[in-house]
Amino acid sequence: MKHLFLKAAAVSPEIRVADPAYNAAKIIEFIEAHNKKGTELLVFPELCISGYTCGDLFLQSTLLEGCFSALKEIAKATKGKKMLVFVGLPLIHRGKLYNCAAAISNGSVKGFVPKTNIPNYNEFYEARYFSPAPEGSSWVPLAENGAEEEDGAYFSAELIFRDRSHPEVAVGCEICEDLWAPDSPSTRLAAKGAVVIVNLSASDETVGKREYRKSLLSAHSGKNLCAYVYADANGSESSSDMTFSGNNMVYENGTCLSESEPFSGENCEAEIDVGFLLSERRRQTTFRSEKCEDRLDADFMGEGELTLRQVDVHPFVPKEEEKRQERAALILNIQAHALARRLAHTHAKTAVLGISGGLDSTLALLVTVRAFDLLKKDRADILAYSMPGFGTSLKTKNNATALMQALGVTARQVNISQTVLRHFKDIGHDPEVHDSAYENAQARYRTMLLMDVANAENGLVIGTGDLSELALGWCTYNGDHMSMYAVNCSVPKTLVKYLVLAEAERLGGRAEVVLRSVLSTEISPELLPPDEEGNIAQKTEEIVGPYELNDFYLYEFLRRGDGPSKTLYLAERAFKGKYDRATLKKWLVSFYRRFFAQQFKRNCVPDGVKVGSVSLSPRADLRVPSDASAALWIAEAESL
Repeated sequence: MKHLFLKAAAVSPEIRVADPAYNAAKIIEFIEAHNKKGTELLVFPELCISGYTCGDLFLQSTLLEGCFSALKEIAKATKGKKMLVFVGLPLIHRGKLYNCAAAISNGSVKGFVPKTNIPNYNEFYEARYFSPAPEGSSWVPLAENGAEEEDGAYFSAELIFRDRSHPEVAVGCEICEDLWAPDSPSTRLAAKGAVVIVNLSASDETVGKREYRKSLLSAHSGKNLCAYVYADANGSESSSDMTFSGNNMVYENGTCLSESEPFSGENCEAEIDVGFLLSERRRQTTFRSEKCEDRLDADFMGEGELTLRQVDVHPFVPKEEEKRQERAALILNIQAHALARRLAHTHAKTAVLGISGGLDSTLALLVTVRAFDLLKKDRADILAYSMPGFGTSLKTKNNATALMQALGVTARQVNISQTVLRHFKDIGHDPEVHDSAYENAQARYRTMLLMDVANAENGLVIGTGDLSELALGWCTYNGDHMSMYAVNCSVPKTLVKYLVLAEAERLGGRAEVVLRSVLSTEISPELLPPDEEGNIAQKTEEIVGPYELNDFYLYEFLRRGDGPSKTLYLAERAFKGKYDRATLKKWLVSFYRRFFAQQFKRNCVPDGVKVGSVSLSPRADLRVPSDASAALWIAEAESL
């Protein structure tokens, strides 16, 4: 599959207990159906060839021989297919009986993985029949007479199966109880390079077990930086003492990609981003790596397109309303408590902010109000400055004033136009030339004014710039780039509006009316004069590109570790019908060019709180030289 996406499925066929031929036929039906879907990794439940609930029938040689014959028929069905299949069966090996998973690909059995942890408590009596996995590896002959050494497969709990063309796509296997045990085999397999773990399971359903199962899979896949494909037995098993629900799941680094709910009869399919998992393992230096001896090649990675995986348009913003509200409440608390700590530590009497009537300064003011309320400080000690200049529109000016009044802070207004014109005279700049000097002089004067007020009023200047602006360098060096504490520095633009909206709904009344007006305002630094109708002329997204694209590119670049080709591939799917390929490519090239060129601004930013998984602080997440070249990224992006 393109860009190391692995299409996986966990399935639960209807079986007959102790009828291997029937079960093999059902398994083969699933193999054929999923081959048409382009599934590359297909996982069946524990002991699916025999049935998990055979009881003492596991001691019958007739059943064991029938399962072995059925396995060979299943193997034949995979001939010529790009697929790695795991099925479960009881297997006699060197005089002992083992609960095994057989890995099959392209017509042959690639290996047998025996279960390590054999449960023998409560309703489980596996130790009555099965032996735990022995140490080391051995050979299981598959020929009828058992004599042909070349016709057989390795037997070991340490086997890792790698795709021949993409050896970094490595799959390890464990069986049911192995996951629940304190020392899971999959932890060792992950350390030896397995980036995907499959689990063939027969976990009976009891009250509360699904929730625990999900928490276990989430934590296990998260700490091992892997994907986890879990196939569960279903209700066709014997119900003499327990029942099974077919609760199949696929997890990726702690996140559930897909689940078939208990007793739904559905199967579970997902596309695993192996490239992301490999990137995470490189990034997290505490991830343990060991040498792997038991490596087996298989041919299962295809070139199919993504058909199942949903690509988030706004990766920083939860899709569900309830989760958005939870996220907003948490982030606002993080910001407010961090600022409260800084105010208390510095014994600052006041907080000083510039309020433009735009989204970012509005959020900074809302956070500052929360921090003052936490400290039980008078909101009147929040000194909020409206500083209209050459490009300030009537709407933003009025919104700024109304917001300050609604929140009960001290509102002050300083028109900077005449002061900046005198400054132009001092430096010999023609005010009719609307270049970077024209724009930046306004931003720098505003910052100087706030800094000087803070000195005079024993206060801190609260920064308003957000993560997206910092990524693009869309800030004036030593202007709005600078503050004494930056509360929005790791909040991306696409998330800012949801935080403001959450506060609007919490506050209600006049404040909500003003905040909704702010939310409807065009994004602009307002440094250039308005048009003839008095409307905003300088529109940020026409200059640097849509923020939803830049935030998408930033997330893929820093959080997922993706290159230009994969990023554009995913962007086409996320924004299908909204932006064409040429537009996506144009702003992707622009993103790389701006990101690398503006690193010098990020290497000297003020303190500010980290709220999410992406931060640009040189003291926390991003240590990049200011003069690093973007040539590789731009060349790849331009060539797409």
